Amino acid sequence: MLLAIDIGNTQIHLGVFHMKDTRISKDLHKSWRISTRKEISSDELGIKIMNLFDYADIEPLHTKGIIVASVVPPLDAILTEVCEKYFQLDPLFVGPGIKTGINILYENPKEVGADRIVNAVAAHEHVKKTCIVVDFGTATTFDCISSQGEYMGGVIAPGPEMAAQALFSRTSKLPLLDTFDAPQSALGKTTLDSLKSGFFYGYKGLIQEILSSLKKEMQGDPVILATGGLAKIWASSIKDIKQIYPNLTLEGLRTLWYINKA
Repeated sequence: MLLAIDIGNTQIHLGVFHMKDTRISKDLHKSWRISTRKEISSDELGIKIMNLFDYADIEPLHTKGIIVASVVPPLDAILTEVCEKYFQLDPLFVGPGIKTGINILYENPKEVGADRIVNAVAAHEHVKKTCIVVDFGTATTFDCISSQGEYMGGVIAPGPEMAAQALFSRTSKLPLLDTFDAPQSALGKTTLDSLKSGFFYGYKGLIQEILSSLKKEMQGDPVILATGGLAKIWASSIKDIKQIYPNLTLEGLRTLWYINKA
């Protein structure tokens, strides 16, 4: 088994892939999401992961490899301890020196987050065409990949959950919006309905405008892919988004493991 771990600012996404000889099945066997806590101890995190494996009837020691994309540096050492103690393995972290199979055209490639690189790898593997990945995470990111597999750059905007938390913490009467489903009407008749309308249509407009601007600057007609926990809410209402891959980052981690370890 290969354990792929995507450590985000809000959630840790874990997935297990079957391994056959030196090749890794493209079929994701099991995946989970747990909340990110920077102050968690290695034993707390280890027990959480062991419980997930136990519930899924997966033997931890059958894991033969672990690969990690992290944007939360304080958790890197903690996760390394977990891997060594509970799996008896050294994890492979996505970072400088790792083979990606793509050319990063950022002025400073080290600035690109590990999750964005992994998404680019997975997107190129899926479509082999010019494409844009929209990742609905803590931040809403747009990553542009050429048909030759070049990471061209992208856009970063605040995610809806982050914006909702900021609005709640900076106002006295507005409630914390914790769901972002499409409202029945754009014209809100209550404070809560007004918030729902503002977030849904506001982010829909933001996404459409950014995609429109990126498409004008990219050669060809890029395929638009969506991923992330909130992807389904907006992707279904935006005609440019053709495909949703909820496990795109995990699939990219699987690909990077094969590139570096096979």
